[in-house]
Amino acid sequence: MNVDRRKLIKKSKNHEYIIGLATGAGVSTKHAVEAGIDLILALNSGKYRQMGVSSLAGFLPFSNCNNLVMEFGTREIIPMAQDVPVIFGLCATDPFIKLEEYVVEIKAAGFSGINNYPSVGMLDGVFKEALEEEHISYQVEVEAIKIANETGLFTIAFVFDESQAAQMIDAGADVICAHLGFTRGGLLGAKKVLNLVESVKLVNRIFEVCDRVKGKKVMKMIYGGSVYTTTDLKYMYENTSTMGYIGGSSLERIPLEKSMPSLFEEFKITGQKEGDPFLLKMLEGVKKNYNYVDFVKEYIEMNYMHRISLTELAEVSHVSRSYLSKLFKKEVGMTYTDYLIEYRMNKAQKLIKQNEFRLVEIADAVGYADYAHFSKEFKKRVGISPRAFQEE
Repeated sequence: MNVDRRKLIKKSKNHEYIIGLATGAGVSTKHAVEAGIDLILALNSGKYRQMGVSSLAGFLPFSNCNNLVMEFGTREIIPMAQDVPVIFGLCATDPFIKLEEYVVEIKAAGFSGINNYPSVGMLDGVFKEALEEEHISYQVEVEAIKIANETGLFTIAFVFDESQAAQMIDAGADVICAHLGFTRGGLLGAKKVLNLVESVKLVNRIFEVCDRVKGKKVMKMIYGGSVYTTTDLKYMYENTSTMGYIGGSSLERIPLEKSMPSLFEEFKITGQKEGDPFLLKMLEGVKKNYNYVDFVKEYIEMNYMHRISLTELAEVSHVSRSYLSKLFKKEVGMTYTDYLIEYRMNKAQKLIKQNEFRLVEIADAVGYADYAHFSKEFKKRVGISPRAFQEE
């Protein structure tokens, strides 16, 4: 099945976002299709997640990557995908395949495109240098994208820096996806990843390369790293020009990890009469394995128009203010205060662009009863006054 590029690009013009799921199971594919997913990526790490291990297993010699994807992709994913395009996660550096022939085989099997995963781009240091000496390099992945493009397949290129973005654009990639590393969060998530602020900087550098391209419209998407909640994704939407998001662990593993333990406990205690209500409340609060930083971000999202105190949020979370402040800055990359102000200023800019409200009304709507204070913060963050921004 061919991918309708014009349809995907039209979504972004209509201020809709392209959403893709990186998976390894038919059941996830089935429900994603029912929810209106745009793209399905069949990746070997997706299958490993279904086996209960980290996505990192996709980079280790536990099985033949391409054979694994071909097997579950044709048996589980394509039959459940219906009219949604399925993209093959191709390990292009496999020395035992001929890329030209294997790409043709992928197309004949019913896949709509390829994605360079697992990618050498995620590796660094001495190990990466040793691989490159054996010609196992990112350049091979670029060549695979070029071959697939010439074969008529849709291509999603995972890139990790500006140079790789330029190479993949030259190869004809349809989508440049800024890969931010393994997803943080949950029981099996990566512990050391870029924070949100650093992620925004990297994504914007990569997308600047895309924006310089003349002629063919390059679609821009993001994947992984510190973006694992809807609040994180909104932050990326507001601070980058991404056209969409591809989720693996965030859409599949983490929701399962959060819901299943409490669900099992609810089944276990059902019928314990008098104890039920109390135990259910306990489960609701304790079994969620809640993340303090997620709580703060979600609270800001819902209450940015009101006075918000980090001290009060710390008390509700039953942790000290200093601990919560330090944890927030470590994960997000900026202080709680800066994050709150930036969130409010982003909201203010959107309201000003609507040209439906007076500036003093907008100031009040984003949490500033004092317009002078709002104007000062706006100019500090945006570079010009609210009035000048409105006139522009």
